[in-house]
Amino acid sequence: MTGREDKKSNDLFFTCSLIDYISRKTKNHRVDVVEKLGARRLEKIYELADIYHSDNIDRVSDDFIREANITEGSFDNVGDCRYSIPSHWDIGKVYKRLILGIAREQDLTIIDALLAAYRSFVSEKIDNYNSGFYYENPQNILIAYLDGKIK
Repeated sequence: MTGREDKKSNDLFFTCSLIDYISRKTKNHRVDVVEKLGARRLEKIYELADIYHSDNIDRVSDDFIREANITEGSFDNVGDCRYSIPSHWDIGKVYKRLILGIAREQDLTIIDALLAAYRSFVSEKIDNYNSGFYYENPQNILIAYLDGKIK
């Protein structure tokens, strides 16, 4: 372990941040970007995150947008936000923590946990920047996912 986090945790953080960056850039729901990228590309991003992280995120995102044929959508949670907008890094951290919790609690691989997180109702809640859900304690977000409801 170098730094505050182990390498794979940091790779997951970058992967989730890139998903958010691509989603904002193309105005798509996060789950739609995840589905277009697919498990194989997501695994590639996760495995090579340390390389992609040292490159320009605009170029990296453009390559994956083109490769996965991600077209312009109409979901603009950044434009619709009436309050302080969290960065793609902020949201990447929220998803990273959720995915690590799902993987641990449900004994899933990181990519399977990533797919489960983005496909869940919790993803829609996180991506509503006009609510405070993404600011919740990471354990509360995980519990909402595991319980299938927000308490």
